[in-house]
Amino acid sequence: MAPVVEFFVASRGHHADIGGITPGSMPPDSRHVDEEGVLLDNVQLVAQGRFLDAEMRAILASGRYPSRNIDQNLADLRAQVAACAKGAEELGKMVAHFGLPVVRAYMQHVQDNAEEAVRRVLDVLKDGHFEYEMDSGARIVVTISIDRAAREATIDFTGTSAQQPTNFNAPSAVCKAAVLYVFRTLVDDDIPMNAGCMKPLRIVIPEGSMLNPRYPAAVVAGNVETSQTVTDALYGALGVLAASQGTMNNFTFGTRAGHQPVDPYHPMSGVS
Repeated sequence: MAPVVEFFVASRGHHADIGGITPGSMPPDSRHVDEEGVLLDNVQLVAQGRFLDAEMRAILASGRYPSRNIDQNLADLRAQVAACAKGAEELGKMVAHFGLPVVRAYMQHVQDNAEEAVRRVLDVLKDGHFEYEMDSGARIVVTISIDRAAREATIDFTGTSAQQPTNFNAPSAVCKAAVLYVFRTLVDDDIPMNAGCMKPLRIVIPEGSMLNPRYPAAVVAGNVETSQTVTDALYGALGVLAASQGTMNNFTFGTRAGHQPVDPYHPMSGVS
């Protein structure tokens, strides 16, 4: 992420391996986040226009289970920095052409329009409750309450199982992303995904639950499996879609331990 005037540009990507106890950094049996790879917590990538190569190499080579292919990690990170730089350049061109007040006004309009689109959805929805039991016996519980006068909704995950000893815990950001996804799919209008969609929504996620775990909880399955369960539970509570599927169908394949896995989503993988 990089600041631009009063805006931000960001780049998000999948890295084929960041360490951990198995190639691909998605072990099925991790119980500590360290077992899922190197943790980058608010790390600076660039200083005064210089990519911090040596510093990043040191971080990626550190910890109990360091990265297996640091050169690839750095190439991917450089690509993400380049993407942010390109975004910043284009934002700068837009501000120079239209003027900051106009750009600011349109960006606000995009969010205001998304907010109103979600409020129109809330106008026709009803209160709901749903409990989804996973294979392990853990439960995702959600209660949705619609305030018609305020045109707002509270999405409350109270009752969800406590933090798990397995890696099916999902950071709260994953849970919030599932909420954003579900309500965006209910909007008929052709709007870009943005934070305005969340303004009418109040999300309650109990701390220490499997949807808001405490460090050092393992979380790798939380992103690819529990997130889908949360999505199903939300659809079930709203009564708008069958609560089915419940998995992202992800898999990682490669060679023996210690070798770089093949990530089918990586542009250099040669897999289609």
